[in-house]
Amino acid sequence: MGAPRTGDDVSWKQPIDSGETPDAGGTYDAIVVGGGPGGSSAAGYLAMEGKRVLLIEKETWPRDKICGDAVGGKSLSHVKRLGVKEHLESTPHFRVTGILFSSPKGHSVRVALPEEDVARLEAGYSLPRQQFDHILFNQVQTLVRDAGGAIIQGGDVRDVLYDDGHGGADPGEGSQSARHAKGIVVRIGGRKGEERTYYASNIIGAAGYRCPVAKSMVEETYGEEMVDRDHYCAGYREYWRGVKGCEANVGDIEIHFVDTVIPGYFWLFPVSEGVVNVGIGMVMSLLDKQKKKLKLLQHEVIHEHPLFKDRFADASMIPGTGKGWQLPFGSPRKKASNQPRRSSANGVFLVGDAASLVDPFSGEGVGNALVSGEMAADHILNGKTPDAYQDALWAALGPELTNSFRMQKMSRRAWLLNWFVGKASKKPAIQEMMTEMIASKEAQENLHSPWFMFKTLMF
Repeated sequence: MGAPRTGDDVSWKQPIDSGETPDAGGTYDAIVVGGGPGGSSAAGYLAMEGKRVLLIEKETWPRDKICGDAVGGKSLSHVKRLGVKEHLESTPHFRVTGILFSSPKGHSVRVALPEEDVARLEAGYSLPRQQFDHILFNQVQTLVRDAGGAIIQGGDVRDVLYDDGHGGADPGEGSQSARHAKGIVVRIGGRKGEERTYYASNIIGAAGYRCPVAKSMVEETYGEEMVDRDHYCAGYREYWRGVKGCEANVGDIEIHFVDTVIPGYFWLFPVSEGVVNVGIGMVMSLLDKQKKKLKLLQHEVIHEHPLFKDRFADASMIPGTGKGWQLPFGSPRKKASNQPRRSSANGVFLVGDAASLVDPFSGEGVGNALVSGEMAADHILNGKTPDAYQDALWAALGPELTNSFRMQKMSRRAWLLNWFVGKASKKPAIQEMMTEMIASKEAQENLHSPWFMFKTLMF
């Protein structure tokens, strides 16, 4: 699978030369804030259609991104169209062929990914975001510059500008719908750096759960809640070497509903060469009720739980890799007029985590970031309204996110998990049903049909 990732000489640990920082005052067809998968997707699709884009990344490459590192099947068509699929797959990665689930009592069931996708290498893979993001951003920044755009690394967005003369602050009741984003203010070169202003009639916010564009629009312009702790997850991850059962470069990723972690879950996602992303996640409002933090809960699972302590007996954590972050879930909010929350306004489009699109059950967000990035670019290219983007985004992702939210709520009940996984481990029909649900949105609906579930589980 190519050269090993160890050492500092691998390509994704090198700086990216993205050209000179553009002079202040420039005007672009679109400004994209955030250089992760969502922002790179949007910028790449716009650039490929000849649009002048200013792509801004707060960090300077190489940079890490805390994540579970799983890249689902829906991502692969986008990385192929953006021109990096073959490159990604020539570097070390773990090819995913199935998902192993376990219940609090220790029952386990393996859900194979669809055979035709595995055969075409389209099922998915797992690799560190430092590696994935570097390869994707490096390709996209070339596309952007070739189309006459520009790149800023180390750019901290300080304000979003609107045509009514106000910045991000609330302009007053009733006037939000009339104001249109027109530019941004970026600080370059650290806390004491220079501030520069750039202009565009379309601003794409793609800078994660703390995205300044999202904050400007959702909180400061509309006065709406951006962080709902019932729909945000706290995550903590570490990288380990030598975990038993995770030595190969092809196989299963693992999601474990451990008794000491319910209502959260514990994961093992190999990323090849014996390195494993080991993490734990829990909805923040539920974590608020726990006496222990995620780091301590994970430590106890690794070193004390009978299902895992032997697997980690000879393993070692890679120093400095223990980090926490937040995942904004795409679960539907009660009585919300915009689902999962507001993701667009005049001249503003939010994508990925900035639009709160992380899968509520699996925690995977890369695929939805890439999908939403393409959709935002399409709406800009075709002059579609922000309201049309909001509606199209939920129409495309809403059914899947809603089903995942139902599954997440089911997973909080230990007795139900024990019963379901126990049944599934003995009935191939249930395993086949779960495989179909991974592959098909239509099949996912069966999970919420009482008659279908009764027939499948009881006969």
